Amino acid sequence: MRFDVRALDGEGGVVSVAFEAPSREAALELARGQGLAVLSARAQRSLAGPWRLWAPRFPVLGFSQELVSLLRAGLSLPETIETMVEKEARPEVRHVLAALRDQLFEGRALSQALEAQPAVFGALFVATVRAAERTGDLPEALSRYIDYHQQLDRVRKKIVSASIYPAVLLVVGALVTLFLLAYVVPRFSLIYAESGRELPLLSRLLLEWGQLMNTHGGLMLAAAAAVLVGGVLGFAQLLRGLRALAARVPAIGARILMYHLARFYRTVGMLLRGGTPIVPALAMVAGLLPPELRERLAVATQRVREGMSLSDAMVQAGLSTPVASRMLRVGESSGDMAVMMERIAAFHDEELARWVDWFTKLFEPLLMALIGVAIGGIVVLMYLPIFELAGSLQ
Repeated sequence: MRFDVRALDGEGGVVSVAFEAPSREAALELARGQGLAVLSARAQRSLAGPWRLWAPRFPVLGFSQELVSLLRAGLSLPETIETMVEKEARPEVRHVLAALRDQLFEGRALSQALEAQPAVFGALFVATVRAAERTGDLPEALSRYIDYHQQLDRVRKKIVSASIYPAVLLVVGALVTLFLLAYVVPRFSLIYAESGRELPLLSRLLLEWGQLMNTHGGLMLAAAAAVLVGGVLGFAQLLRGLRALAARVPAIGARILMYHLARFYRTVGMLLRGGTPIVPALAMVAGLLPPELRERLAVATQRVREGMSLSDAMVQAGLSTPVASRMLRVGESSGDMAVMMERIAAFHDEELARWVDWFTKLFEPLLMALIGVAIGGIVVLMYLPIFELAGSLQ
C-alpha cells in the first residue's frame, strides 16, 4: 500500500514523501528512519491506482550516471552526493539525496544509506553497490548496472514501438465502427422503417440495432462509459488478464517466457560479475519474474542449495531453453558463469527482436484487413436495401 507522508526535514522545511509499506505504522517507521519528523500520514485512495504508472519516481538510472561521472572526476562519495543535492531543483528528488548525504556524513556506507529507503532503491541496486564496496570499484559496478538497464530498455522499446501502430489501427477502427453503429445506422433505420419494405435478414438485424440505439442510446452510452471507467480503475487487473490470455497462445506464450528468461539471466549475470554468490543472486532476482515462474525459481534455488548443478536445476524447473541449457553447462565447465549468462540473454534478446519484427509485419496487414471487413460489412448492409430497390426498378 502507498502512503503520503507530510513531515519536517532536517532543515525545518515541510516535505511530502510517498512510501510503499504494508501498514501505516511501517510507513511511519520508514519516514523516521530517514530522519523526518512526521506531521501526518494517510493511505492513498485506490482510485489513484491506475495512474501510478505515470506518478513521478526517483530517477535511479540518472542518479547512477551522475554518480559515476562525478566519482570519476575525482570527487569523494560524500562530496558527490552533496553536489547532487545542491544542483537538484525537484523537491522529491532533493529530499532523497539529502537523506543519503546525511547518512553518509554519519559514517554509514552507501549501501546502508540506500537500504534505508527501500521504496526508492530496489534490492538489485543495493546489492550492486554492496558488492562494489567489497571490491572498492564503485564506478565500474555502477557502469555495469547502467549498461544492464540500457540493454533492458532497448528490448522494451523495441516491443513497445512495434505495438504502437497496431494499437492505433485498432483504436481508430473501433471508433469508426462505433460511429457507424451509434450515429449512422439509427438514421438509416428510421428511413427504412418509413418505407415499409421487406429487408434482408442481416440488414434487418443491423437496423434493429440502429432502432435500439435510437430508442435507448443514452442508456447504452452510459453503460459503455461505466465499462470504460471500470476498465480504467481495474487497469492492473485487466493488464494481468491480457498477459495471462496471451501466454496461453503457444507462439506468443513461448516468446513471453523468452523475454522473462532473458531478463532473468542478464540480471543474474550482472550480480555474479559483481561478486554476489549464485544462491543469493537467484533470491534477489525472484521479483523480476511473474508469480508462476517465481515458484519454479524457488524450487530451482532449493535444488542448487542442496548441491545440484545450476544447469540441471534450471532445466528441471522449466527456466531454460535448449540453447540456454547448453550454454549454462559450458559456463559451469569454464567457470565463467557470469559472462555465459549475459551471452544467453543477448542471444534470446536478438531472437525475440527478430520474432517481433516478423510478427509485426504479419499482424499489421491482417488487422487492417479485419477492420476494413468490419467497416465495409456495416456499410454494405446499410446500403443493401437501396441496391435491391434499384434492381427492382430496372
